[in-house]
Amino acid sequence: MLRRRTGVEDLLRLHAPQVLGALVRRYGHFAASEDAVQEALLAAARQWPDKGVPDNPRGWLIRVASRRLMDQLRADEARRRREEDAALLTPQDAFTAPPPGESRAPSDDDTLTLLFLCCHPELSPAAQVALTLRAVGGLTTAEIARAHLVPEATMAQRISRAKGRIKGTPFRQPGPEDRDARLAVVLQVLYLIFNEGYTATSGDTLHRADLAREAIRLTRSVRRLLPQEGAVTGLLALMLLTEARTAARTGPHGELIPLDEQDRTLWDRQAITEGTALVEEALTQGPPGVYPLQAAIAALHDEAEHTDATDWPQILALYDVLVRRTPEPMAELGRAVAHAMVHGPRAGLGELAALEERLKGHYRLEAVRAHLLERAGDIEGARSAYRLAAQGTLSRPEARYLQTRAARLSP
Repeated sequence: MLRRRTGVEDLLRLHAPQVLGALVRRYGHFAASEDAVQEALLAAARQWPDKGVPDNPRGWLIRVASRRLMDQLRADEARRRREEDAALLTPQDAFTAPPPGESRAPSDDDTLTLLFLCCHPELSPAAQVALTLRAVGGLTTAEIARAHLVPEATMAQRISRAKGRIKGTPFRQPGPEDRDARLAVVLQVLYLIFNEGYTATSGDTLHRADLAREAIRLTRSVRRLLPQEGAVTGLLALMLLTEARTAARTGPHGELIPLDEQDRTLWDRQAITEGTALVEEALTQGPPGVYPLQAAIAALHDEAEHTDATDWPQILALYDVLVRRTPEPMAELGRAVAHAMVHGPRAGLGELAALEERLKGHYRLEAVRAHLLERAGDIEGARSAYRLAAQGTLSRPEARYLQTRAARLSP
């Protein structure tokens, strides 16, 4: 029974954004449609484990949610005319499922359109992430609040304000003139969700598996809709190759273990195999962009049997291309590390000097500086930099790791 209930939950999470997209596309009313979908999901969660999953689960959910939405609209006198117009314009077969062989069904496209809507440029990045997790990911407000370490009421207000900002926005995919820019925002939001899950920016836990898994699931959904987009393929590859190291990133007490000290036998080889294949595919889907390049770097790390076998010259060459494509400080910081591994720690410190102004005060800059100073033999300088980096991070596991490194260098 437990296995059946878990299977139902996975099925509901898969179909939830498609059902919500179908309702929003036909009726608008984002908030009202979301409430109706939640009621349909609740009804399914109660009925399906005992009565069995219907032959067409998505069609079942759309029908039930549509009835709930229509009941709600009828109860609201101010919306009666809008409801009647919608009923007249909706064909009788609007809520039937697509043929089994139809891979690009309208409700599948609705998932992508819903992502575009949640990542509307008028919303702040924090609002985009919260609304995406709520509407497309199917997470509850309480789950999102816990993931971001804020009170549930605060997250509820953030999501409510986001819905208000996009109220009245047409439910359609962006036109050709701005589609690429909007898709870039969608991928950036998914990457932000993954990064927050893989390395939490604050709190007691280094890894938030629920967020990382949700980001991967959503990115898989986007790739099913856009299989020829190199950026999408590359992002999924990057997530898989990075998440594959999770089991080796922390010790028995939750302490952080850096990449060069990890037990690589604990890495997820199945995820690495899939991620590496996706990298190769992404690099054939047009000129390599930011995500395929980052994924290629991650693949070189994951394919090395041990730290000394890492192909640092190739990694440096990829970073050279990456920083030419995007002058992003963190990419340049990664390049400085690769430069140090190829040309020595003093050369790497010289590269850091060029980033001083752009990353001044950022704990990652100090952490890299400390590592390179330690390798260069400047123990006092390394100890000071480790302590400074520990003071700059809000993540307690990272702070403990940096403090421990500083303590090891004490006289």
